[in-house]
Amino acid sequence: MTYNKRLLNQIPLHLMILPSVIILFIFNYVPMLGIIIAFQKYIPALGFFKSSWVNFRNFNVLFTTPGFWQAIFNTVFIACMKIAVGITIPVTFAILLNEIGISKIKRPVQTIVTMPHFISWVLLSSIFIDILSPTGGVVNQLLGIVGIKPVFFLGNNSIFPYVLVITNIWKEFGWASIIYIAALSGIDPSLYEAAIVDGAGRWKQTLHITLPGILPTVLLITCLSLGSILNAGFDQVYNLISPITRQSGDIIDTLVYRMGIEQAQFSIATAAGLFKSIISFFIIVFSYKMAYKLSGYRIF
Repeated sequence: MTYNKRLLNQIPLHLMILPSVIILFIFNYVPMLGIIIAFQKYIPALGFFKSSWVNFRNFNVLFTTPGFWQAIFNTVFIACMKIAVGITIPVTFAILLNEIGISKIKRPVQTIVTMPHFISWVLLSSIFIDILSPTGGVVNQLLGIVGIKPVFFLGNNSIFPYVLVITNIWKEFGWASIIYIAALSGIDPSLYEAAIVDGAGRWKQTLHITLPGILPTVLLITCLSLGSILNAGFDQVYNLISPITRQSGDIIDTLVYRMGIEQAQFSIATAAGLFKSIISFFIIVFSYKMAYKLSGYRIF
């Protein structure tokens, strides 16, 4: 088949994806024009092209803004904890769930733990605020039974980051475990049969067959998760943070939102977003290279 004839046959396919390409261009590429705000003293009334240029002055202001570097540290710290716990718990749960041979128990359990993923943080934050309340919260009532004084979980800077991690893993571990359950189903059952013949128990089967069988998937998910290391979860943090816990819970996204929306410092907020995007770009490139080296993953 000649090139022209093959191209003619593919025209319906190109027309089919054309609406998606147009939508992608309008909502993902056209807004990138706003990047120039980071280099301007932006005034909304004047627009992009009439606002005065200040070159890199906004970045100088950003880097000297109180709390900026603390927000960078908080973002990386919280994101790293979420990645570590967000891989360990789902893998453990998937292995334990895989050991259940009764499908009437296995399927309902998997459905129940997956459901919180579909609940928004706007709703969940209200629930957690009530549960963790130092006055009438269920958690503090249980602590009071064993003689422990009430703890202000959402108002203590030394505890708040860990509350973010724990509540996030409660919401997402069921959904995250789906890919590991699928990886477990791809392990050859004859390996377990041979291990049983050799006298291996459940622990040794898990150690020498199950874990090596899903290790490529774990490495791939870990590498790809590095690309989101500067995304510590805006929805969750914004709905749970308070001025008291801003020191330990303020992340880049909440800082940008506060400067851009609440304080109307559009230029500095855009500079912060651009700074984050550039760093994230290099991290994503690195993570995809690591994913290729460790598990052979390629985009194309």
